[in-house]
Amino acid sequence: PQMVMITFDDAVNSNNFDIYQRLFNGQRKNPNSCDIHGTFFVSHKYTNYSMVEELYRVGHEIATHSITHNNDESYWTDGDKETWRKEMSGGRDIIEKFGRIPRGGVLGERAPLLRLGGNNMFAALEESEFLYDSSMVAPLQNPPLWPYTTYFAIPHACHGNFQKCPTRSYGVWEMVMNEFDPRELPGDSTEQVSGCVMLDSCTEIRTPDALYNVLTHNFIRHYEQNRAPMGLFMHAAWFNKSPEMLDALEFWIDEILATYNNVYFVTMNDVLKFMQQPFPIRDAVKFQGWRERCTALDTPSECQVSNTCVLENSALGGLRQRMQTCAPCPNGFPWLDDPTGSGLTDGADFL
Repeated sequence: PQMVMITFDDAVNSNNFDIYQRLFNGQRKNPNSCDIHGTFFVSHKYTNYSMVEELYRVGHEIATHSITHNNDESYWTDGDKETWRKEMSGGRDIIEKFGRIPRGGVLGERAPLLRLGGNNMFAALEESEFLYDSSMVAPLQNPPLWPYTTYFAIPHACHGNFQKCPTRSYGVWEMVMNEFDPRELPGDSTEQVSGCVMLDSCTEIRTPDALYNVLTHNFIRHYEQNRAPMGLFMHAAWFNKSPEMLDALEFWIDEILATYNNVYFVTMNDVLKFMQQPFPIRDAVKFQGWRERCTALDTPSECQVSNTCVLENSALGGLRQRMQTCAPCPNGFPWLDDPTGSGLTDGADFL
């Protein structure tokens, strides 16, 4: 099958939740009649965990994008193992506790700013038993790359400005981010083209038509070469700024689903399930691994009431933070040294 992975990064809240509901509207179905699904890399601050819980319930994959999403690149590049552990393992704890996702439900992470932390980062991920990382960018190449394990040398150049890739062996999968060819049509193979990894950072994509054409060109690039999973990596803010881009994306997805009976819009974990237990395309329809939380009707909503918690944490200078969750409000705002929000230093009041 040709797998397509839609991912969104950063906080989930009322600024973007309606976009997700529109894109994943329960009407768009994979050939196995399950809903199409995506992967959300959730950073902690400003996230509404009731919404995260709902995304998980209807079948999406939730992964962590760190607690602080610190915008200083060197914080990540030079971060020690403990920093990476607190950020990623702690981020997973927060999502599982306040998004009420089953323990072990959060399997992956993506580094903020896509800044790799080299061996420190991967040692922390391995010790924290993450299944995969999705932060490494592979430069534009044909054919594109399949995901790989970091047991062996990485199969591409360490790409990006002063990036620090791992140099040792780790038991972590890499859901590599293949760069997009920003051209609307296949060009001369000798032409030097610089790719772009996040769709919303492709400066060449200025119009909905351009987006449609770039998606189609890159889809064919994957489909007709080695069927490496195609990643659509995005930030929802792009669609708030340019709603016509969302129209184009929806149109493209609908056309792909109507045209091909072997293309599946799946989560990153679904891709790994296929890679660890490959099957011929005729068996894709009944592959059980792709039928968990198949549609929104499969799992009843457990959230009776969404609590608006007003919390503080001394690490944030006592500023009050709001956090919404279907779980009971914790005592303090969850943060690096206190992901469960025990708030042993701070008081909290309930709104």
